[in-house]
Amino acid sequence: MNPTQLRHALDAADAAARSVGALMVRNLHATKRVNLATQHDIKLELDVRCQRLIEKALRKALPEAGFLGEEGAPTDDAKDLRWVVDPIDGTVNFAYGVPHACVSIALQARTKPGRKPVDAAYADGFETLLGIVYEPFTDELWSATATGPAQLNGRTLVVFPRKRLDESMVAMGFAKAGLSLDRMMPVFTEMVHRVRKIRIMGAAALSMTYVASARFDAYIEFGVRLWDIAAAGLILQRAGGTFWRREVEGLRTFEIRVSAPTLQPVLQKILRSVGQ
Repeated sequence: MNPTQLRHALDAADAAARSVGALMVRNLHATKRVNLATQHDIKLELDVRCQRLIEKALRKALPEAGFLGEEGAPTDDAKDLRWVVDPIDGTVNFAYGVPHACVSIALQARTKPGRKPVDAAYADGFETLLGIVYEPFTDELWSATATGPAQLNGRTLVVFPRKRLDESMVAMGFAKAGLSLDRMMPVFTEMVHRVRKIRIMGAAALSMTYVASARFDAYIEFGVRLWDIAAAGLILQRAGGTFWRREVEGLRTFEIRVSAPTLQPVLQKILRSVGQ
């Protein structure tokens, strides 16, 4: 994509995120219709409605792109561009009236054979060109393109170069699958004694953008999905952070570890000590 096309796509993602964000704000304390509830997750009718609104807007702005969303939209895998969307990241928070949830929108391109991608390609051969994460309850919008800086409401972001773990604020995520809980509990038990504070906020994209914004120093999760991390991962990288990830069992499912580069060696050492 040329710069003009990329700017057009970024503006479309910005507008779609803000539109759905306004719907989230209006419905935060409303009674919500639950489509599916499991022990560790909730799917709302509003999730589906928000995704449909985003898909309609983005397909109009960029009809040549496919669409991959958390709520089961067709993937259009044959296309060389695709939107990757989580309409409400932090659905359980939102369902309970907790104002910590966001809209996540990324545009990805298929990596051409023999070309080193700007952002390391995911397992299915796509790289992120732009990312938008919008938190409507604080009116904070994080954005980045693969060639520009990470920004929060227009302000350029740089991760904090923390070196000491005992001074660090570390966020962790516990995905809904039992395997994720089993893998993360030893990490939690070890980390809680080594860091200043552990935070479990319940929205992966926001935890990653908080690292990019120097609010958190690291974020660790096992079993997070592509639509949770595609946009925030690019934002984190463009802020100078390290976005380590490894695909694990499950469709487009990853183990991730994000932080400033200065903190990665000590995180890796601790995770190895607990068998990760």
